[in-house]
Amino acid sequence: MTRTASVHEAKTHLSRLINRVLKGEEVIISRSGKPVAKLVQYEKSPGKRVPGTAKGRFEMTSDFDAPLPDDLLEEFEK
Repeated sequence: MTRTASVHEAKTHLSRLINRVLKGEEVIISRSGKPVAKLVQYEKSPGKRVPGTAKGRFEMTSDFDAPLPDDLLEEFEK
């Protein structure tokens, strides 16, 4: 569910709007009736990616980068 609030309302009732966001709502903040910002719940980033963590989970064939067969290539070019 999305709710719209003016800048004035957002400044006056920020705590209430944050409580709504914590319940899953999004709040669009508008100035002169035009949307200028969106208040959403903060999501922690999943963390730094580490190369090599999928090692051994899949196998790439030796012809991975071989040209596609002509009939299949034609399907991509339509």
